[in-house]
Amino acid sequence: MYDKLWHQTQGALNSLLDKESQEFAEPQRHHVFIFQALATFFIKYVQIFRNLENVYDQIVHPQKRVLIRTILDGVMGRILELKNEMVELELSEFHYFDDILQDLKLAPQQLDIPIPKYFLKEKVEVIKGREKILAQILADSRLEASDMGLPIKPISLEEAVKFIQVAERARQGRLRAIFMKQIFLQEYRARQAKLLGEKVADVGTAVLRIQKVWRGFHQSRKTERVREEEMVFLGMNPPPLFNEVSATVTQAEKVALLRHEVQLQHEEDYREALLTTKDDLTVTEGPNIREKLQDQIRHWFIECRNLTGTFPDFPEAEEGGSAVIFSNKTPQQVIDDIIANQEEEKNKKKQKEKKATKERKKEMKGKMKEEDTAWKMSPSAFLPTMQEGNTVYKDIWKNKDESWNFPQNYDPEMIKEEKRKELESEIRVQVDELMRQELKSLKLAVNREKELPVKTRKKKGGKNEKKGKKGKREKKEKDLTADRPIESLFKELVAEGLLIPALKVNLSDYIGEYSYLGTTLRQVSVEPMPSLLDVRQLVALYGILPLGSAAVHEKAPLVKSLLLAGPAGVGKKMLVHAICTETGANLFNLSADNLAGKYPGKSGLQRMLHLVLKVARQLQPSVVWIGDTEKTFYKKVPKAEREMEPKRLKKQLPKILKLLKPNDRILIVGTTHRPFDAELQSFCRVYQKIILIPRPDYASRYVLWKQIIQRRGGVITRTLNVSCLAKVTDGFTQGHIVQAVLSVLTQRRLRQQALKPLAALEFIAALSSLSPVYQEEEDSFKDWYTRTPMGRKRTLAFTEGDAGKEKGKGQKKDTRGKRGPKKK
Repeated sequence: MYDKLWHQTQGALNSLLDKESQEFAEPQRHHVFIFQALATFFIKYVQIFRNLENVYDQIVHPQKRVLIRTILDGVMGRILELKNEMVELELSEFHYFDDILQDLKLAPQQLDIPIPKYFLKEKVEVIKGREKILAQILADSRLEASDMGLPIKPISLEEAVKFIQVAERARQGRLRAIFMKQIFLQEYRARQAKLLGEKVADVGTAVLRIQKVWRGFHQSRKTERVREEEMVFLGMNPPPLFNEVSATVTQAEKVALLRHEVQLQHEEDYREALLTTKDDLTVTEGPNIREKLQDQIRHWFIECRNLTGTFPDFPEAEEGGSAVIFSNKTPQQVIDDIIANQEEEKNKKKQKEKKATKERKKEMKGKMKEEDTAWKMSPSAFLPTMQEGNTVYKDIWKNKDESWNFPQNYDPEMIKEEKRKELESEIRVQVDELMRQELKSLKLAVNREKELPVKTRKKKGGKNEKKGKKGKREKKEKDLTADRPIESLFKELVAEGLLIPALKVNLSDYIGEYSYLGTTLRQVSVEPMPSLLDVRQLVALYGILPLGSAAVHEKAPLVKSLLLAGPAGVGKKMLVHAICTETGANLFNLSADNLAGKYPGKSGLQRMLHLVLKVARQLQPSVVWIGDTEKTFYKKVPKAEREMEPKRLKKQLPKILKLLKPNDRILIVGTTHRPFDAELQSFCRVYQKIILIPRPDYASRYVLWKQIIQRRGGVITRTLNVSCLAKVTDGFTQGHIVQAVLSVLTQRRLRQQALKPLAALEFIAALSSLSPVYQEEEDSFKDWYTRTPMGRKRTLAFTEGDAGKEKGKGQKKDTRGKRGPKKK
């Protein structure tokens, strides 16, 4: 099944690579066409990414998994490159693909970026060990804090017995009160019966009354059942067992777990085979390979002597040795190359003159066309890896007969081919040394030639160049803690509260819905507010995918810092913890409130940052979180917060960003609910990507209410109008909704659901004490975002586009007005 899925996905990837090379071969000018092409390729690559991730997670053949992993990383990186191209083209972080999804007949849910499972699966033991150490350090620090606190005052035995007696007597008193109340009610009913007088009921009338009530009840139940079946048939209500997990799903989960066990076993067998196969080949095929290489090089000596009259110069080990000469070539082909090179040298002089004249003409044309340049796709760092992986798939796996390998274990012949090449390269180094000595003796014996010392060519620039190189070298950071192991630094940061455990929250827990009118609104020049799932997609692209894969992080467009801005309660901290959970990253808390009173002074601040960066690099991936980051960039520090020194990191953060390199999987994430309190210029200089998180719209609120109630144990019935709740709670954030659900769904209320179903009024009463996010606050966030670099570029592009349209209309009107007089 998964093998078939892999072949289908590789076919789709092959056609997509061919289309991409054809589509962007020439520069394009039409803005809409460029964006449509980029968006189409982005969506198709996401579909391939989803399939490859599923295949890599479930396939058990170890050699196939190696190839799939390289292609998977390539596709992941290409998605990030296409996203970067769309951002630079549209000057916006958010993009909407409603029309393209409709053309491709895809659902919006298929646009969701999957998180590869191997991010956590490959380092489960490391994460568990780190969490265990972290929990132990926190437990020890809490014990120390409790020892330092106030002592607990002991009580005597008599006082303890007295407390127990009071509680027990109170319990007995409550039971006695309930019993007396029941006796009183019985006596009251007896007195009422005597006053009214006992009426003897007729048996027939009693039977008729019972029949009437029962038939009415039975018919009402039947009518309700028929109505429910009709609503399910029409698709208005879910089926009865819709929310229950089916037996097939549970069976599939069990099979997936078994596959993971088989994967681990096959991987161990494959690693052992890699070691044993090479040892066996050195014993069996090593001498033959040595003799073959020696004969090949000797034959080359003799043929070159016959053709040129002298023995050739043997390449040095730094140049590659004999592998440079015999790279997939026979001795006859090498001789032909020598003759061809001699002829090519004669033609080079003529071609150089022609090229020089052509380059001059091109430069002149290029200068003329600089003003009217067309858009061209920037070179990709991941397309070569995908193409190389695709060719390997075609050559080896596409038409390979695997009928003999039903359990899908490793292929021993493929391992032999790989190890044979490694063995040949190792033996070649030894043979080259022997043949160099043999060549010297041949030159002395046959030609009586004495080797002159090889003159080393002087490098251009000489001493001045060396000085220049020394000047360009970057200053190395001083290691302030060179004598301390990383474990002690880790413990110090945990004890100081700078390294904290991340909450177990997945990115899929950030619930929301797509924006279905984004493209329509942009066509009318109205900038739509992003939906919650658009925010989730950006966090996956900018935060999770680069941090999770080292190969992707080194080559992909580098994102060093990320800012999450939005009203309080929209889930900014949750997204930070989700990044750490999905990638297994360490979480460093450098918020202004957390740094208050820690590592005082300038030297203390430098030492703290050195500790954080050193531990973050050693235990990468790492996330440095700065909560309420507007405090670090305050325009004016409030009097109440001056003692806290919130602006300590303001000058240090740009320096930290310069120190981060592509191989450092460290991401700085800031969260703020009042970005307008900060200095905009220094704020935007630190944070490379800014994601504006809005309050949830109607569709997101509907999904939020439904899923949060169900996750907390609530049952949604017809008495609970979720649509009404979503409409009424306009302006409330996700935090408000979660708070209301938690306050209503207590353990006592959950037990009463069978008799008293949930109603919307219960949740509205809980929301009445919370203050929503008003439209004025959301508008202030929009205005602030328009003053950021990306927002300014976007508004400038809008104004230029509108001005161009107005000029075009004005020119048409002028041409209509300038008609000549009518002929009589």
